[in-house]
Amino acid sequence: MLFRSWASEVEAPWPDVATVTDHVGVPHLVVTRQALVRQVLADPATYRPDNALDAVTPMPVTALRVLAGHRFRLPPTLANNSGASHPEIRSIVADALHPARVAAQRPWLTALVRDRVTRLAATLDAGAPVDLHTELAADLPLLVLARLVELPDAPVGAVKEFARAALELFWAPLDADRQQALATEVGRFHRVLRDFAATGGGLAAELRAAGHAPDVVVGALFFLLVAGQETTSQFLTLLLHRLAGEPSVRAGLRTGEVAVADVVEEGLRLEPPIVTWRRVAATDSTLGGTVVPAGTSLVLWLARAGRDPAVVEAPDEFRPGQRGSRRHVAFGAGAHRCVGDVLARMEAAVVVAEAAPLLDGVTVVRAPWCPDNLTFRMPDAFVVRSVERAMDQQHDAPRSPEAVPRAY
Repeated sequence: MLFRSWASEVEAPWPDVATVTDHVGVPHLVVTRQALVRQVLADPATYRPDNALDAVTPMPVTALRVLAGHRFRLPPTLANNSGASHPEIRSIVADALHPARVAAQRPWLTALVRDRVTRLAATLDAGAPVDLHTELAADLPLLVLARLVELPDAPVGAVKEFARAALELFWAPLDADRQQALATEVGRFHRVLRDFAATGGGLAAELRAAGHAPDVVVGALFFLLVAGQETTSQFLTLLLHRLAGEPSVRAGLRTGEVAVADVVEEGLRLEPPIVTWRRVAATDSTLGGTVVPAGTSLVLWLARAGRDPAVVEAPDEFRPGQRGSRRHVAFGAGAHRCVGDVLARMEAAVVVAEAAPLLDGVTVVRAPWCPDNLTFRMPDAFVVRSVERAMDQQHDAPRSPEAVPRAY
């Protein structure tokens, strides 16, 4: 369950709090009830974020040596920071992602998505398949982020590969050979971040000016490149796939009876890219009647909390605007709530508004596949094809002699 917690086979009833042992024998307290998830996230003194970026699979010496060779470090900055420096670092990042700055990017992003949708529609009309992950969603959040905060001068593909490698290295069940390969990729890009942190402008310069150490600047950039864009790419793909199977919702979007913002919120509730998050108990406590000793690892099942029947009227149905739809915890809660929530919502709203019509009259050739991972979905593709054009091509194709009816 831990590494495929979005899959249908885990939809059976679960207790509010349950102990689950992972692939290396470590027990975790899995929290499913939304009220309890919020309770943990709202109490960073009792339930600290210190383990948020710990590797799920302990790294062997070979991988650690690779990372050490690249001087790789992830000091407490944002998600894993329970110290006094967190509010100031968060404030600087939040200012870079201020709602007014985000809103200013909307016309540019709308034009970009509209242009891509036009080209993809032409491809579909020609009878060819299109990958809505690769050709539409994958790089959009990174391009927007680059306009909001200066980023290292690296090809988009290299940044995307680094981000996915980091998500796998720290949150997936892995063997030693794979860990070493990923450590090489992550360590190599960490050098790029370190050089940029020392001289770059934008957010890096603001963090330096505030007196933060180089490692902290690198850590903030690392987190932004992973959580600030890769998770939104994942969400855009997952949401488009969900909408492909929701014709009544698409019809409501066309007529205006369904609001784009409501579709985004229902997507965040049912298809969040971040399905779990971790905390560690700093002191002995009790959670939902369960004793939690100090040092216990807690896995907050955000995706399941979004389907809590105590919160949502129809927890398993995609009903934009239904009671409780907006009360999900896809962005977390409390002092460590996602600082980029406004940005992610804006990007998703633009994609839904502009790209939903592409899904009318298509068939899914290849649904998104997600690898085993404790926390992130990481879809790899979403390929669709026009049903009408595919049928036309079948009708127009010359039939083989064996297929021609014989006259007797």
